Amino acid sequence: MAGDSMGAAETLTAWPHAEHSYFVDVRPHHWHVQELGQGDTVLLLHGASGSTHSWRDVMTDLARDHHVVAIDLPGHGQTKLGSRHRSSLPLMAQDVQALIDNEGWNIKAILAHSAGAALGLRLLQSTQSNTPLIAVNPALTPFKGLAGVLFPIAARVVALSPIMTKVIKRKMSGPGQVVSLMETTGSTISPEGLNHYAKLFRSDSHLDGTLLMMAQWKLDGLVADLAKITVPCTFLVGNNDKAVPPQSVRDSALKMPNATVLTFDGYGHLLHEEAPALVADQLRAVLRK
Repeated sequence: MAGDSMGAAETLTAWPHAEHSYFVDVRPHHWHVQELGQGDTVLLLHGASGSTHSWRDVMTDLARDHHVVAIDLPGHGQTKLGSRHRSSLPLMAQDVQALIDNEGWNIKAILAHSAGAALGLRLLQSTQSNTPLIAVNPALTPFKGLAGVLFPIAARVVALSPIMTKVIKRKMSGPGQVVSLMETTGSTISPEGLNHYAKLFRSDSHLDGTLLMMAQWKLDGLVADLAKITVPCTFLVGNNDKAVPPQSVRDSALKMPNATVLTFDGYGHLLHEEAPALVADQLRAVLRK
């Protein structure tokens, strides 16, 4: 295992798979990485405001026959930002690729959630790889209309204000608020999962990193490139997703030469937390092709 192994999480206690955590400095960030299992390497990318914890049960399942690598994206979870100006899609893709190169991972598949799918596509496109992407409720299109203009501006303003970050933390970190927030995803997750999100939302650095990502994240270039992205993609969509409209995923797939959409009734945006075995088996099915 590469990097400076610390054996447990630095800043959050009782974190899922903390015994498989290590930390490594690859400029400009101080990365939190989890590795477990043996076999072909699968890279797991969470979405905005998430962390490695969201893959906890998927990782346990996949580690039975794969080498699983999960990372916290810059500013999220336990990965410490080394620059406040590198949370955009292209720069984050560069930094994740630098981490991959530093650790020597030979990635056989990328499993991504929400905004992590856009990051996965940029990684694979930049390396001209034919590595498959399996994406859970991929967020590949920007907000429409006035919200698409105002939301990033609002996030940028808040991200520049430590006081506002603390105000948001107070509003988001209570048990009731976390339950309400999770309800907006269309998913029902376990009390354990809710507790992990509550811990994240009590972290100033995590909220700051999330806001910076929201403020700098632009998808127009990716949307323009969809027709040129030939990597094999399988999109797993929960029909109850209230965060990323399922139709937007289908519309994105229609623009792509090699994308398949599979829909699942009764699940929301956090499909991978609601049905981890289903997601793990879908990845296995893709790799068997």
